[in-house]
Amino acid sequence: MSGRLHIVQAGPAMSVQDRGRPGYRAQGLTVAGAMDEIALAEGAALLGQPAVLAAIEMAGSGGVFTADQDTRIALTGAVMAASINGNAVVWNASHLLPAGATLSIGGARNGSYGYLHLGGGVDIAPVMGSRASHLRAGVGQLLATGDTLPIGADTGTQVALTLTPENRFDGGVVRYVASMQTDDFDAATRARFAETTFKRDPRANRMGVRMGFDDAGFATGDALSIVSEVVVPGDIQIAGDGAPFVLMFECQTTGGYPRIGTVIPCDLPRIAQLQAGTPLRFEFVDLDMAVDLQTRHLNTLRALPGRVTPLVRDPASIRDLVGYQLISGAISATANPFEKES
Repeated sequence: MSGRLHIVQAGPAMSVQDRGRPGYRAQGLTVAGAMDEIALAEGAALLGQPAVLAAIEMAGSGGVFTADQDTRIALTGAVMAASINGNAVVWNASHLLPAGATLSIGGARNGSYGYLHLGGGVDIAPVMGSRASHLRAGVGQLLATGDTLPIGADTGTQVALTLTPENRFDGGVVRYVASMQTDDFDAATRARFAETTFKRDPRANRMGVRMGFDDAGFATGDALSIVSEVVVPGDIQIAGDGAPFVLMFECQTTGGYPRIGTVIPCDLPRIAQLQAGTPLRFEFVDLDMAVDLQTRHLNTLRALPGRVTPLVRDPASIRDLVGYQLISGAISATANPFEKES
């Protein structure tokens, strides 16, 4: 019989997410899915299961959980304080949550979205081929205190595994390619955009992230003549006040704001994980470079299972144990260490 995860206390914005449901844009439904696909892949690697399984996405802070059976879990994404029955547990690692034990997850420390993965995944009924909540479209809903979620059949057994996460929490540089209206912005405006240091505005959600900045706004003279057309996650729309908005996974299907560019898919987790006030810059790349970067990104995700290591290593399995120099120097078994040698 399938076990269940009980939400004793829910954070402000928790939802079930997987890779989303592509293929329904013509019907008015965008892909949705996890804001940080890297975190999904990292959790799958830690639990040794497919990355298509659904997990719990926690925006800003987590919650309190119990399970009615022993359950393997993994914690990835933005680091949050976590404990089982009051004992702190490591983030970016897998653990055993014993039946009836209390898992507590606090606020995010270095990003915006943390993920709780279950061995076997969250086994709610799929809708149009996905278990992902699409909050803007009314598919699924935010998880609430008192909810219970079915846990899928878990074929794995290993826990106490860890990996070093892919860096995406410190802002930095985000790469983008040309979009439909890029050439409508004059060269000086495009150069100023690339030279500007932006900071993530507090106005951000699963639909889009506003970028704050200190200089004059960005504009194109043709903004009022743009006909509403298809938009995709990653598009950088310039709103009427001149501020850039990066569209995310629950964005609308069409829009009429000019787009100065489109963030490449592999850099969208970096946008998603920005905390308010975190600085970043945009760097233009051509399409060939973007394809190369995305290919390398996908290869990195596929290689994640090979980067998983035990939290505590068994000395018997360490081939170069002598190189660790666990004992420095040598002593006599018979000499008195308190007597001066003659």
